[in-house]
Amino acid sequence: MSEGTRVPEERMKTVTLFTRERCHLCEDAHAALERVRARLPFELAVVDLDREAGPEKRALYDWEVPVVELDGRKIMKYRVDEGRLERLLSGPE
Repeated sequence: MSEGTRVPEERMKTVTLFTRERCHLCEDAHAALERVRARLPFELAVVDLDREAGPEKRALYDWEVPVVELDGRKIMKYRVDEGRLERLLSGPE
């Protein structure tokens, strides 16, 4: 490789789980995300919709928790489809 030529570093994708307390679907979604993360690494942010999310996310997702975003884009609600998540994580940036 010549001097000055750089190989682009692959950026780790970020998955955000919007959740709330006493939500069994949220617990199931978190467990599914951890299973996928064990196979395909990604950064995971867990955000309590009632305590940590901004007003715009609370308004959008209030009746849809759990909600999963991939790099800021909503990709799932209620349940995590592990196969679909793996495809999205493996796809192009």
